[in-house]
Amino acid sequence: MRRILLTGATGFVGRQILKVLESQGHETLVIARPDWRNRIEVDEKLTQIKETHDMFQETHDWWCNVLQNVDMVIHAAWYAEPGAYLTSPKNLDCLIGTLQLARAAVASNIKRFVGLGTCIEYQLSDNILTLETPLEPTTPYSAAKVAAYQSLLEYFAHTDTGFLWCRLFYLYGEGEDPKRLVPFLHEKLSKGDVADLSSGTQIRDFIDVGDAAEMIVAGALGQTNGAANICTGHGRSVKDLAYEIATIYGREDLLNFGARPDNLVDPPIIIGQPTTF
Repeated sequence: MRRILLTGATGFVGRQILKVLESQGHETLVIARPDWRNRIEVDEKLTQIKETHDMFQETHDWWCNVLQNVDMVIHAAWYAEPGAYLTSPKNLDCLIGTLQLARAAVASNIKRFVGLGTCIEYQLSDNILTLETPLEPTTPYSAAKVAAYQSLLEYFAHTDTGFLWCRLFYLYGEGEDPKRLVPFLHEKLSKGDVADLSSGTQIRDFIDVGDAAEMIVAGALGQTNGAANICTGHGRSVKDLAYEIATIYGREDLLNFGARPDNLVDPPIIIGQPTTF
């Protein structure tokens, strides 16, 4: 059993990571805002909470104090408000705060540091995205993630702290923000309302957030260093996913494809080569 510090545990991905850690019996120290009780339940025998109003503004000394007796950091926190996160200046706050945490981790002799990235760090094309695919961020969000990855990769290479960077592909599942595609479809179809969609021809590597969390924890507890792809390796069209959900309600007739324009800068295909841990 290891003592693991987890950030972002009240978020979409972090909640699932915490569930996996608790199910495996790991002692976990969660960094969370004071309102965390409204968002998660914890196993008090395994999980402790350290409250902060903004972890990205905490100092080096604060982190060093918190990291005492911690073996590993899984850093899942980042600003991720749907519709705003891609271009938000808060990405710079997250980048600076992440580097502060990393510096304190080394000073505290942390054995392993795991961060979460995104598939849109890559140069996107119709080709399978592998770890050798060049990085070409096109938004403040993806640029900040690339900057974090490259900075941490070089920084940790000169220390005794192992480093893993998990690039997440297209997540869906429990606790998803209602503004996202899958909850949107469930809400509309369950009420018998028409769901206006784009063409639905976009092909994506969709992965359930619970499965993604299992992969992240497996990577964290393993020996893999550097970048990793958290994905399935299989593509599905948005249209196929929508029909699958519609069949639950027997209301395929409510799917209104083409009612919304396609995003002209949205790549038609995004599929990754999953990392095996």
